Amino acid sequence: MRTDTDTVTDLSKKAYLVVGASGALGSRVARSLANSGAALTLTGRSEDALTGLGIDGAHVLAADLRSPEVPQSLVTAAVDRHGRLDGVVIAAGVVAFGAVTDIDDDTVDDLVLVDFLAPVRIIRAALPVLERGGVILNVSAVVAEKPMPNMAVYSAVKAAAAALLTAVRSEARRRKVRVVDVRPPHTETGLADRAIAGDPPKLPQGLDPDAVAARIVEALLGDETDVPSSAF
Repeated sequence: MRTDTDTVTDLSKKAYLVVGASGALGSRVARSLANSGAALTLTGRSEDALTGLGIDGAHVLAADLRSPEVPQSLVTAAVDRHGRLDGVVIAAGVVAFGAVTDIDDDTVDDLVLVDFLAPVRIIRAALPVLERGGVILNVSAVVAEKPMPNMAVYSAVKAAAAALLTAVRSEARRRKVRVVDVRPPHTETGLADRAIAGDPPKLPQGLDPDAVAARIVEALLGDETDVPSSAF
């Protein structure tokens, strides 16, 4: 496994939209793409966090993915800014902990909106405008493969997103667009400490986010379509 997110690929004629670019993995992927010369549109909930990444020339858009119109507006803005779109990285997500009897409807709604409906809407907006040979990559989680107790709703939402990408992959072939589902094991991103509900269980030491981000970039720029937890 590579241990850095630098690439030697020349992406100076490519444009990417990175959703969740202020997160631990999204920020590393964005920096790697920028280092390779790609034009970037970066989005997250905090404009300060996005500008704080210090990626020169990046097109920064603060947005809340829970709003139905936001995914389409992000894709449209990226194309308008760069004149093309070659790839989309979806690295945004929220997590919640607790038994299914303890997860209230508001929490379920946020999990579905951010972790499932936002990818649906982004894919729906991006597929018609991506360049031939383009790519859509979604960063998911190991619980899509191995649902966990006290994470039942989160696991189910991630599994739904995995099913979505599997099905869309065949549809996207007609447009010559590659659809990649990446499901890393527990990684030290700090997401568990920012749960929207519940307290995280005692977790073993997670993977190094630098190494995980490098693996994501490898999949993004390569020819893979499915990167399970066992590939890390």
